[in-house]
Amino acid sequence: MAAPTTSNLRRQHWLDPLLAEANRAMQVLAGAAHASRPNPADTAPALTSPDASAEGDQTAQAPGELSLAEQREAGRLMRVNHVGEVCAQALYRGQALMERDESTRQLLHEAAQEEVDHLAWLEARMGELRSRPSLLNPLWYAGSFALGATASKVGRSWNLGFMAETERQVGEHLDSHLQRLPVADVRSRRIVEQMRLDEAGHQRQAEAAGGAPLPAPARWAMRAMSKVMTTTAHWI
Repeated sequence: MAAPTTSNLRRQHWLDPLLAEANRAMQVLAGAAHASRPNPADTAPALTSPDASAEGDQTAQAPGELSLAEQREAGRLMRVNHVGEVCAQALYRGQALMERDESTRQLLHEAAQEEVDHLAWLEARMGELRSRPSLLNPLWYAGSFALGATASKVGRSWNLGFMAETERQVGEHLDSHLQRLPVADVRSRRIVEQMRLDEAGHQRQAEAAGGAPLPAPARWAMRAMSKVMTTTAHWI
């Protein structure tokens, strides 16, 4: 058998990280994420609604139980949060793939790993709420990965600034969901509260590492894209 040529070895060198990212994308989109930390919801009771088919009664509600309307709304909100985590995972993986600075790559990979925890927690909660992931997740992942890879090409400080601004806007989004979630849905709240703490930590890390504030037009564009994504994911 002929020995591998230099050109073949170089091709393999470039293909390996791309294949690894394709494998990660398939795991995320297939719902195969595994958390490295305990689910914050496990310290709260498992509240769901009564079975909608039970004796045809959709109004009966035991104390501490979610109504069917509350369950549906909580499920939609958690789906939106799940889409946000799919996008964050893709963004950070895309940024890290093209980033040349080792310390910045490490920071992005660590943030991405915490987002994997969020994915797993949200998937579990959506199952409890009889909800489902967004049907457009492959589109969101591909677009976010491309955006992250592009952001990394404009320089380290802007790459970190993009991470910080992303986390700042995600934090605002999670704050609004804490206001909208049913009061009785303690399990969803525990998850969102821990996510909020993690995202704030990512923002501080990016800023401390030298992230530059993004220009106003870039912030507005990010907010507009986020609005389209969250509004669509609420229903699809």
